[in-house]
Amino acid sequence: MLSGDLVASWEVALSDGVYRIEFDHGTTTGRRIVYVNGQEVVRRDWMFKLVGKETFSIGGSHTKATINIQAISGLAYEYTLQVDGKSLQTFMDNKAKSTKTWLLCVDGENWRVVLEKDTMDVWCNGQKTSTTVRKHLPRSSDVQCKPRVSKAGSGRCSLFYWPCGYSKNEIILLLMTYIIRYCLSLIKQSLDVDVFFR
Repeated sequence: MLSGDLVASWEVALSDGVYRIEFDHGTTTGRRIVYVNGQEVVRRDWMFKLVGKETFSIGGSHTKATINIQAISGLAYEYTLQVDGKSLQTFMDNKAKSTKTWLLCVDGENWRVVLEKDTMDVWCNGQKTSTTVRKHLPRSSDVQCKPRVSKAGSGRCSLFYWPCGYSKNEIILLLMTYIIRYCLSLIKQSLDVDVFFR
């Protein structure tokens, strides 16, 4: 339950969801409370040193987050959030480059699908999904392929063919298209409704 000393709040988008971080700093009582999605994760009472740091983790991957408290003048304080050792803005910029996120509306229910481009993991509403994408490339003399081995996070290896002449971004776009179609077909099968993009 939030108290009346809420001084800062941020939203952090991770693959498994968007997390709202709120910081309660009682400068007269010395209290510091950190909430993640309304749940209290850190509480410190009677902190006589009003500046410093509060470190905690967010998300299923236990991403490290730190709130920095700095005095800027007199009794005024500045609160900044670092995620994975980077400023929130830098972290979000890097995350935007390494993931692709889609927001879907299925029968009035919101769905958030995230593709991690570096690992090709797909998250659907905070749950990591098991996906298999197979594409049979035409066997012609003008398409040459190089075999590559990819190691998944679970220790499994899979062999796939990287088509020569295609850029990495073109292949990622192709894979994203198949993954989205796969996720949408699963959603449609489970709900037996039409799917609309928002």
